[in-house]
Parts: sequence; C-alpha cells; structure tokens
Amino acid sequence: MSVSTSRESVKNTVKAAADIAQVIGEVVELKRAGNRLTGLCPFHAEKTPSFTVNSQGQFFHCFGCGEHGDVFAFVMKYHRLDFPEALTLLAQKYGIELAERQLTELEKLQLRRREALYEANEAAAIAYQQCLRHPKLGKVARTYLDQRGVPDEIAEQYRLGCAPDPEQAGWSWLSDQLLARGLSKETLIQAGLAVGKERGGHYDRFRARIMFPLADMTGRVVAFGGRILGDGKPKYLNSPESPIFEKSRLLFGLHPHREAIRRQRRALVVEGNFDLLLLAVHGINNAVAPLGTALTREHIRALRGYGDEAVLLFDADAAGLKAAMRSIPYFLAEQIEGRVALLPAGHDPDSYVRAEGPEAIAALVAAARPLAEFAFDALVRTHGLTLTGKNKIITELKELIKDSAQPDQRALMVAHFSEKLGVSPGYFQSGPLAGRHPPPVKAMDAAEGFARLPAQERHLLEFLILYPEYFAELFKAGLVDAVREPATRRLIDLMSRMDDKGARQPEQLLDHVADTDDRAYIVQVLTRGLPYEAGQEQAREMCEALVYWVRSTLHKRASAELQEEIRRAENLGDKGLLMELISRKQEMEQKKRGS
Repeated sequence: MSVSTSRESVKNTVKAAADIAQVIGEVVELKRAGNRLTGLCPFHAEKTPSFTVNSQGQFFHCFGCGEHGDVFAFVMKYHRLDFPEALTLLAQKYGIELAERQLTELEKLQLRRREALYEANEAAAIAYQQCLRHPKLGKVARTYLDQRGVPDEIAEQYRLGCAPDPEQAGWSWLSDQLLARGLSKETLIQAGLAVGKERGGHYDRFRARIMFPLADMTGRVVAFGGRILGDGKPKYLNSPESPIFEKSRLLFGLHPHREAIRRQRRALVVEGNFDLLLLAVHGINNAVAPLGTALTREHIRALRGYGDEAVLLFDADAAGLKAAMRSIPYFLAEQIEGRVALLPAGHDPDSYVRAEGPEAIAALVAAARPLAEFAFDALVRTHGLTLTGKNKIITELKELIKDSAQPDQRALMVAHFSEKLGVSPGYFQSGPLAGRHPPPVKAMDAAEGFARLPAQERHLLEFLILYPEYFAELFKAGLVDAVREPATRRLIDLMSRMDDKGARQPEQLLDHVADTDDRAYIVQVLTRGLPYEAGQEQAREMCEALVYWVRSTLHKRASAELQEEIRRAENLGDKGLLMELISRKQEMEQKKRGS
C-alpha cells in the first residue's frame, strides 16, 4: 500500500468516527431543523442562522458566506490548524491511534513542536498546582487566596497554582523539572515558561505569582496568567504569544463557562481574573475576561457562537469608558448586542459581589445600557453640551467612527450621533467639508434601491417572492411588525392582500403590482432566483430560520423599549417602578430562554 493510500485510509477512519455535529456543536449552538442542524455562522457576522450541518452527509455549509466542507475543514478553519494538526486533534478526541509514518517528515516536525508546547504547558500547570498545595512553597499564595475569598474547591476547579518565590525555590524551579522530563530549553522558551539569558542559561518567567492556566476551546492549556504576590511589577503577567496562543482570540473562562453562557444567552465581560473567580464563587458562572488587553473583534466573534449579547461589567472610571468605546465598532461588525453595566464608584465586580451579593450583580446586568448610548452619555457628562463640549465630543466620536471598518457601520454611527447632538452629519467628516451640509444624495434606481435594503429584509423579500406558500406562517410569527423599510412593508402588504385571495404562485404577484420599480425588482428576483440552489427541504429550513429572526427581532425591540423605561425610572429615582420594570425584564429574558 502506498503512503498516500495509507494516509487516505487513516483520514477516512478518523472522519467516520468523528461526529461533525458534536465537533461543531462544541463551539456553535445548533438547533434541529428537519434533517439538518442550523446555527449562527462562526465565520461571518449574522443575526439569522444561515449555517447548516448535515449529520448524515457529514458536511457543513453556510448560505450566507459560502463556507463549507467536512469535519476536517471546519476544525482547520475554526481553530486555525493545518490538516495534519486537525487530523491529530480529531484522532486523539475519538481514541484513534495515528501512526507517525503516515505523515511527511515536515508534518511530523511541526506536530512534535506543537505537541511539545502543549505538553510543557500541561506539565507546568500540574507543577504550579502542586506548588500551591506545598506546605512551605504555597503558604503565601494560599493565604492570599483565602484573603480574596477564593475557596479550595474554586481553586481546584480552575486549576489555580502558584509559582514559588525564587528566594525559596531558586530561579529555575519550574524549568529544571520540565527539562528533567525531557522537554527542551527551546520549547520552554517558546512556550513562555522560561527566559533565555544572553550568555546562555535560563530562568523561570513566572516567579512569586498566583498562576491561572489558560485553556483553548479544546480544553488544552496553552498559556498562563500570573498575579504577583506582593508589591512587585507588573501586577499581572501573561505568557507571550506562541504557535498555540494568541491573546487577541482567547478569553479567560470561555471554555469552562461556555455551557452556562449558552443557557443564559449572555456573557458577562469583566476586566480581571479575580473578578471572574469571585463571581463564580457566588454562582455567577457566565463571565469571561480578556487577557490584559482590550476587547478585540476576535473576542466578540468567539462570544457570538454562545449567546445573543455581552454585558461589559466594568469599573466606573476613565479606563472603563475608553475600553467600552473602543469595542463599539466590533459589536456592530459582529452583530452581537453590547451593553454596559456600570459598577458603583470604588467597586469592581470582585468587591461588589462580596459586599452586596449576586442579586446586586443581577440587578446591575438587568439595568445595563446599550453600549453606544452609555458611551455617548458618558461623553456628555464629561464635556457637557456647550459649544466647546460638543466640539470635544465630536472629536472623540470621529476617532471611534474612523475605526469602524464597514462603510455602512460608519454611516449608521454618523446618522445616530449627529441626531443626538443636533448637528449636521457633515461635522463628522474629515477635511475641508467638515461642518458643512453634505451634498444632496441622488435618487437611486429601483434595482439599487432594493439592493440597499438591510440584508435580512432583502433576503426575506426574495424568499417570499419565490416561495409565497410560506407567507402565512411568517405573517403569523409577526412579519409585519418585524420589518421597517418602506419598500419591504409595501410589498409585504401587497402579499398579505393577495394571500387573503388564495394566490400562491410566484408569478401571480406581478398581476397585482402597479409600481414599475417594484415590478422590475420582482422580475429580477424571479429571473435570477436565490443566490444559491434551494430545494423544498432547504426552503423549509430557510422559513424556520426566518421565523426565528422575526421573533428574535420583535423580542429585542420590546426589550429595548423596556430598557428605556428602566432608564427613565432610574433617572426619576422611582425605586418601586424600577424594581417592577427590572422584574419584567428578567421575566422577558427567562421566557425567551425557555422558548
């Protein structure tokens, strides 16, 4: 048997054993829709599920961005692995022995290097845990954890450990142990566990610190965060990036908390590791924390697969405001709702939950404000609405708008903030036209006008034009109230009147349309069809996905309106009404999670 034939045989064995629904379901929430499973695509931002998994055919496909493939293709793209690494990961997951001789020499070398990094980090995690339990070496760390209110069971659950003081254990305490296991000095340095000296030799990177193992979404330890014991600097030290660790993609707590986030449909984003731990101590186990960096778009994309929204539980200081503002374009780009729960002055989540209990955190989260509104109001409080104040606000908002990658996002933000400030959108432009009224926009032709509809409404219209038999089902779900654009509402109103007459064929719509632009658009859709082939089974799946979008849209609007009532009651100081509204908000969220 040739090497290539043998490798193909191994690949087929692993593929047959690997359940694609299980593998993808670990990172994407999937729901049954006929013979397929659907969910929000992890590879592009969307509100309505267009990502499908076919368990029988063992493939996935996204009708939104076009990504598709088998279980290997998914693992490679999602976890950023090459094929040999994906093959090895799945073989290990399903207990299949993978002979090295099936791989090329270069593939063997790459795998050995990555596996050595995983081995080094796992061995370090065990050593740090043992150090924490050591009567002498772990005494200071255990006392510190006790003072912070971290019980032993939480320390064990999150695999906390400690790096000893070099005065007690020497400067190469960890390195010497790992070298004795057969790991190379180069591996320890690349993993960020050791630091090489210019004249040779090495020393441990982490010393006299509480150690937090950081796990990727497969559960393997890829890095560490260390909190200093005492007054040294830096206060927090993270592993440097390596072939298996990227700070901008990894969130502390996401792997152990992913199921709780899925159940609650919400993630709490906190700034520190101890904030996360103390919330967990009090039963709040849906928190995550970035690793000493600001939230990135990759962080928010990772959260999108588990919940509908993220609540930033930040300190009420300038740094918290800055962090919240920087993240606005990322939330818009990934189409996940971002809100801010402002902690009382002088508190962080750690101190607040210890002082007031989990009920106080729950009340803060329920009253959390939309991210953009929070940022705007904070700028108004800081600068005021005088002429000078507005000038400063516009200057800061221009920087925020400039960082938004998508033109439609920039346009939306300009329109939103200019209306709130009562100024022309031209003030947010750069260059000599700043402050002037923008030139009038030319009227768009019919095709361009419909093309400019929000993607979901355009998709909805095209589906209804081609599959009018599903109109009644979508109408019953609340279709009319869900759409906002005049062109969409006009055609849906026409379809509603037709549906009362029993018209069910796509071409019959043309007999009732008088407007030439509408007729041109309908002819274009009927001629072109959907941008992908869809049989009756897929049409049924798309209908179910659109029903979900309609209901979700209506829920979010009702939730936003209730949130505004909460804000008004808060400003009025009406505590009775405030608690009643918060209770209604919690009931609404519970009802949604139970639906």
